[in-house]
Amino acid sequence: MNTLIGQKAIDFTTAAVMANGEINNAFNLHKAIEKKYAILFFYPLDFTFVCPSELIAVDNRIEEFNARNTLIMGISIDSQFTHNAWRNTSVANGGIGPVRYPLIADVNHQICQAYGVEHPSAHVALRGAFVIDKQGIVRAQIVNDLPLGRNVDELLRLIDAIEFHEKHGEVCPAGWTKGKTGIKPTADGIAQFLADEAESL
Repeated sequence: MNTLIGQKAIDFTTAAVMANGEINNAFNLHKAIEKKYAILFFYPLDFTFVCPSELIAVDNRIEEFNARNTLIMGISIDSQFTHNAWRNTSVANGGIGPVRYPLIADVNHQICQAYGVEHPSAHVALRGAFVIDKQGIVRAQIVNDLPLGRNVDELLRLIDAIEFHEKHGEVCPAGWTKGKTGIKPTADGIAQFLADEAESL
């Protein structure tokens, strides 16, 4: 897998089920994320096991993503019709319910291949998350193997860290969360930070 960090997010146009349940047959990434932070949230398949827990975890935090002007998008190799069926299946019956963000169809596997997250033998998407800034640049990517669900709160933390760095020019130490101290990227800055904070890292 090649890193896409520092590169423009690879554009695509495909079908998607939108947050309001409508099918958009020409969903375009670059158009959708213009002037927003964005997260592409790859997952293996609809109607499976770890996947609904992840997608519901995203939906449970959708107000937090919206408050950060962040569009998060689920994406798998399923069709828009399968996505729609999964949204129309209740959580009690193994569905995800009407999640409030787009679900993107990648039936020809071109998007997961372009982003380097197609599983080499199962030929589904690995659990990849690509965090994109307002200029459309990939700033973080996290890729888990199929059995390992992700921490959605980490994605919110990364958006906060990108915004903090953009606003203040400081860098974010290990475990940084919104409201904590950043580091001035100088020799004196790191010395001061470590003198004050090393024991709490």
